[in-house]
Amino acid sequence: MTRHQKRLSAPNAWPVERKTGTFTVKAGAGPHGEAGVPLLILLRDVLGYVDSKKEARYALNEGSVLVNGDAVSDEQRPVGMFDILAFTEREEYYRVFPEEGGRLALTPIDADAADGRLGKIVRKQDVSGGDTQLTLHDGSNLRVEDASEYATKDSLVVDNETKEIVAHFSYEEGALVTAVDGSHSGEIGEVDEIVVTAGSGDNTVVVDTGEDAFETIEEYVVVIDEQFVDDEDADDSDVSSDDEADATDGGDDE
Repeated sequence: MTRHQKRLSAPNAWPVERKTGTFTVKAGAGPHGEAGVPLLILLRDVLGYVDSKKEARYALNEGSVLVNGDAVSDEQRPVGMFDILAFTEREEYYRVFPEEGGRLALTPIDADAADGRLGKIVRKQDVSGGDTQLTLHDGSNLRVEDASEYATKDSLVVDNETKEIVAHFSYEEGALVTAVDGSHSGEIGEVDEIVVTAGSGDNTVVVDTGEDAFETIEEYVVVIDEQFVDDEDADDSDVSSDDEADATDGGDDE
């Protein structure tokens, strides 16, 4: 397996400039699978806090950069949708959120909103001991004694410190959702109708945005909390790589 990642072949969700250089850093093993963005890209290409991999390693070794409440020292650690990125010394907090085209961006949030992260339930299975294991969209697992109220496609808020479930949002008509992929990525609205497709085809969902409506497949929507709408209203200037294009030389990863 190659240790290199060409910019042109990087996942569409990665917020990197495609033609400013040949290579970019390759994501390490971790959550979110291939869609996970290496932390170095966010620090260097998006935020412009460092200019090189060496500077990123030095900054991360200070222990003041947190992902979902945990200090991170690996610049290749994958960061993905709905993760919480905290810079404790700067007192800056961001949520990773999809924007138009499915590209991930950093939405500034306040400290209170950074206490927990959102996760979509993608699998639910019984495990030994009578408990139930819930698998979230980023690959993490939660073990609960009573899972009767939880279903796949529901969303949970997990406390970053205790790793306990602190909120539950059901996937149903009337639920507030955002599209995280497809042509409507980044749009927010309420589920107006869930259309069940017979056979092996994907179910679809009609989402009312208040001004318009769109239809997409169930896989592309995630139930969210009202605070996501508050974040959008409070700050419409998500940080993306286009905003910080001059912060990186676009060359190598050293």
